[in-house]
Amino acid sequence: MPKDLVLSDVAAWETTIAGWLRANVAEDPAHDVHHLMRVWRTARGLAAEEAQASGAAPADLLVVLGASLLHDVVNVPKDHPDRSRASRLSAVRAEEVLRALRFPVGLLPAVRHAIEAHSYSAGIAPRTVEARLVQDADRLESLGAIGIARCFATSGLMKRALFHGDDPLAEDRPLDDLQYALDHFEAKLLRLPATMQTAAGRRRAQERAEFLLTFRAQLLDEIAGMA
Repeated sequence: MPKDLVLSDVAAWETTIAGWLRANVAEDPAHDVHHLMRVWRTARGLAAEEAQASGAAPADLLVVLGASLLHDVVNVPKDHPDRSRASRLSAVRAEEVLRALRFPVGLLPAVRHAIEAHSYSAGIAPRTVEARLVQDADRLESLGAIGIARCFATSGLMKRALFHGDDPLAEDRPLDDLQYALDHFEAKLLRLPATMQTAAGRRRAQERAEFLLTFRAQLLDEIAGMA
């Protein structure tokens, strides 16, 4: 199939799926349509970097697109007992949506796997290049400036404190990111670079993790009245 036709198909499906999302998905500040579109754009960029660096066969961008845009179609709250099942629930719902939209049926198993494997809490290893790209792209959304914004937005929705007033770094207490937003940096976010599946993802993750550390240092200075 000619390359320009393939890219045209991807663009058409992006418009179709994004239109469905805007009409049907309830949004919260950290998991809105803009988050889904950023994951797609990031995954597409990672795919291009990986293909150029390795010379390997390129990823199937229709699979990456479908999985990126629908990976949070079932948005289970972070503190819900079914949180670890969220990616599986999203995968099932995504297949229903894509079938209704007449998405290529032969690509649905790959889309489902990429959605199931994106989740940190599910602990499912990605078996395909498309799943690795989607997982990395979604985890990059938890790092850098956008990661900080999303972390505090989610914590605000869940009525968590910004930080422990007397021990913000948890030096003399256990980390508790169910109570304090800043604890989530150490409990999870700063661990993400080590979980990245692609070389391009690892590079970006490390850069964004450094920004988290810079932000935290500035925050601690302001808490202490030193800035």
